[in-house]
Amino acid sequence: MKLVIAIVHDEDSYDVIDSLTEKGFQVTKLATTGGFLKSGNTTLIIGVEKDKVEEVLDIIKNVCKTRKTVISAPSPVMGTSGVFVSNPMEVTIGGATVFVIDVDKFEKF
Repeated sequence: MKLVIAIVHDEDSYDVIDSLTEKGFQVTKLATTGGFLKSGNTTLIIGVEKDKVEEVLDIIKNVCKTRKTVISAPSPVMGTSGVFVSNPMEVTIGGATVFVIDVDKFEKF
């Protein structure tokens, strides 16, 4: 038994969950916040048999594509203390961060 923990962008979460449940996988969804952009993301917890891990990973890879977006990053104005202006900056969002962990024991009550 394996535990798959996938951190995905909020925009992709419902499509990933739908795709996984259509294939018979049970998913637990946690609302989480990323540290870098401080934006919403979703952490999915999926318990799966060892021989089904690649199928789960393929579903996540197919749904969670990276994309570029422009954010406004504050930066101080030269010579003025405490004043910030917004500088647009292009960043890559989306994709997924996935951990696959061995499960020593699994019980369902």
